[in-house]
Amino acid sequence: MDTLDTDITVNPTTNREHKDSVFGLLFSQPGLPIELYNSITESNYSADTEVKLIKLDNLLTTSRVNDLSFELDGKLVVLIEHQSTINENMPYRMLFLIAAIYNWHSKDHDEYRRRRIPIPRPEFIVLYNGVEEMPEDMRILKLSDMFIEHEGENRIDLELTVRVYNINKGRNPEMAKRSPTLADYETFIAKIREYEKTMSREEAMARAIEYCIEHNILKNFLDTHKKEVFNMLTKEWNLDIAVMVAKEEGREEGMEEGMERGMERGMERGMKRGMERGRMEMVKTMRANGADVDTIAKFTGLTVDDILRMI
Repeated sequence: MDTLDTDITVNPTTNREHKDSVFGLLFSQPGLPIELYNSITESNYSADTEVKLIKLDNLLTTSRVNDLSFELDGKLVVLIEHQSTINENMPYRMLFLIAAIYNWHSKDHDEYRRRRIPIPRPEFIVLYNGVEEMPEDMRILKLSDMFIEHEGENRIDLELTVRVYNINKGRNPEMAKRSPTLADYETFIAKIREYEKTMSREEAMARAIEYCIEHNILKNFLDTHKKEVFNMLTKEWNLDIAVMVAKEEGREEGMEEGMERGMERGMERGMKRGMERGRMEMVKTMRANGADVDTIAKFTGLTVDDILRMI
């Protein structure tokens, strides 16, 4: 039996400005974390398996949150991120989140006990449905790939692995077949993109919501959360566009500056400066759209320190 009403809250001082994503709001409903996890991993957890949602608010003095985290049967901690932009820094981000969860789990001074303390095994998953091309096959991101290279021994003493799946409509169809809710979510997002080809983004979102309700696609969810879903999507997609535009402008500016110098070193410097300006514009645009520091970090891959320096 789902126990979603007994959520775990890590550092329970809630950031009221943070809003869940549509994906997080949808799959945090009773029964759906297990359905989603079974579809991704081909597991067979029964519907009455104990599930506790984990809400990560104001973590490490910032508003670090993720789309969906839950503890399964008291033995497994699952952290799932839904992303429409490719972020190579997800292992680094997940490291902060799992550290906070383990810190919550441990009692005072547990780490100093002589006997081994039991902790739930973690799994890190990213579900991608952006417009940038990504293979259908599962992709692996490793924390060790982010380590600075140096001469000498390259022993790896710390590793964290994130599995990335493409959930765009038509990709990984077996996964969608195992989760009717995930299949409906994919259809919903695909409808927005279809309508967006001939109308404004806001009109496309509103039209897709009505279409799905009329065709019994996420009907109860959209009926109940129609306004909330529209507002969330508007914010999420506007931030995505801001990130993509700023990235492209940074590339173009850097290329122009480097080309004018006519030398490889000049181009490298120009690209670096252009990308830096692009990142700064990206941060400014997202801040102007109401994004907090951690949301900007999630979308851009920048560190919190870098973002604070820019603003």
